[in-house]
Amino acid sequence: MIFILFYMNNIQWNKLLRIIDGELPESPVAGFIIDSPWIPGWAGITTLQYYSSEKLWLSANLKVVETFSDVLFLPGFWSEYAMCTEPSAFGAHMIFTENNLPHADKVISDITEAGSLREPNPATDGLLPFVLQRLIDSQSDIQEAGHDIKFAIARGPLNIASFLLGSTEFLTGMLMDPENTHRLLEIITSFTIKWIDLQKETFPSIEGILLLDDIVGFLGEDELRQFAIPYIRKIFNTFDSKVNFFHNDAHGLICAPYLKKMGVNLFNFSFEHSLQEMRELAGPDITFFGNLPPRDVLAAGTPGQVCEETRKMYLSVGNRSRIIWSAGGGMPPGVSSENIRAFLRGLENG
Repeated sequence: MIFILFYMNNIQWNKLLRIIDGELPESPVAGFIIDSPWIPGWAGITTLQYYSSEKLWLSANLKVVETFSDVLFLPGFWSEYAMCTEPSAFGAHMIFTENNLPHADKVISDITEAGSLREPNPATDGLLPFVLQRLIDSQSDIQEAGHDIKFAIARGPLNIASFLLGSTEFLTGMLMDPENTHRLLEIITSFTIKWIDLQKETFPSIEGILLLDDIVGFLGEDELRQFAIPYIRKIFNTFDSKVNFFHNDAHGLICAPYLKKMGVNLFNFSFEHSLQEMRELAGPDITFFGNLPPRDVLAAGTPGQVCEETRKMYLSVGNRSRIIWSAGGGMPPGVSSENIRAFLRGLENG
């Protein structure tokens, strides 16, 4: 039987902490990262409704956790506007459509303009006040349902930089103009620390940090050491958090040996890397969150295929400590309730 872990319950939150500390649960623990790419479609509302209606956002999130009370959903009640959240604070022009994820335009066109950026105030700028106010307004309903707000969430500094400048321009800037690249990352990192601090100050129940940065997966080792590790480590090390959750479902092997140095203790990575090879590179102290193929199996597979592939994933690992069984990335659009239940059956059959 799958261990029932309902993450927002404090008793079960403590169970999550014990898994991260290395305790092997009696039965496998299933979990998924869920947000706006998946929840609206599954709940039968448009993406725009999910972002614009506090009532529909709350009811959709409650429906998820009530339907699958035997699944760990992280970060839980994620108040967000997809990739527009942090760029909006820097003044990015945003485009919202009914059923697609929103898009944020660039703010600067060249890395030499990094010094012209003003560091935003997370309490007043862009969509960030709306992110917090939605949670403030919904907190009593969330708590009435037996949950709590446990994570501060932010895109990582390289990820934000790629939106403000453009991915190609940012990666080129690392090679051509490292001085201004550092200037850009310093501004973003300072802002990110203040944004996380504001979330923690607003909600004292927060005990974890979720940082998402896929751009890390596009770096070589020299660039990783120079432009990623110092800034990510600074963010995590600024706070005394029990869970430092890092998401990078691009190429993850490059950062695996440095996760502990960056302050990470929970890692979600690409399905293209096996749990075994990730363990060999990351070492015994990192808890993994993965790694079934999210789109091609969890979303597109039949329930029978999902069940079988989940079973094979589970059996592929000898030492099953410090693993929460999930997708290799966030929950993609189109995952049905039947396929989530098939995932759980696959763990039971393993």
